[in-house]
Amino acid sequence: MSTRLEQQFLFLTQADALKKILRATPVLAGERLENSGEHSWHIALYAMVLADQAGPDVNIARVIEMLLIHDIVEIDAGDAPLHGQHDPKTQVLAEEKAADRLFGLLPPDQATRFRALWNEFEDAQTPDAIFAKALDRVQPVLQNIAAGGGSWTDYNVTIEQLESRVGDKVAKGAPKIWDFVHAKARLFFNK
Repeated sequence: MSTRLEQQFLFLTQADALKKILRATPVLAGERLENSGEHSWHIALYAMVLADQAGPDVNIARVIEMLLIHDIVEIDAGDAPLHGQHDPKTQVLAEEKAADRLFGLLPPDQATRFRALWNEFEDAQTPDAIFAKALDRVQPVLQNIAAGGGSWTDYNVTIEQLESRVGDKVAKGAPKIWDFVHAKARLFFNK
């Protein structure tokens, strides 16, 4: 039987693999693709910096926890770019299986808590999860703008696609942030 510390360090060692998962979005300078570990850290920082944009019922500490673990399933399931071609049902099943395996490495109390946070983020129904989902969607927008289009160019994204796939979620959780970012995005698409 594994000790609590053995279980915790096994999970942490596995979590390091998130750094190997490449996303479709480039880093700001555009010279390489961002990895999912970098993305998770960056949007957790977004939550700290942009906490004043959250609704009154949002607990930023919980948002940060969600953002730090929200993509951990990509270790097994891979990244499914928002504008890419993939079967959403197949991806959901792969992510559920990955969540079972990865969170199952933890001691039972932590496994239950982390899985509940991950499920809450995925469902995006609570104020915390809605704000977390907004930040998860807005960060790639700014990176694509800074990289001269980034994955938007690769996937032939239109402003209408951006508004429906990203804008609706960001506006729901952080309307002022969407207004600000949307104005910048429109400039890119109106070139």
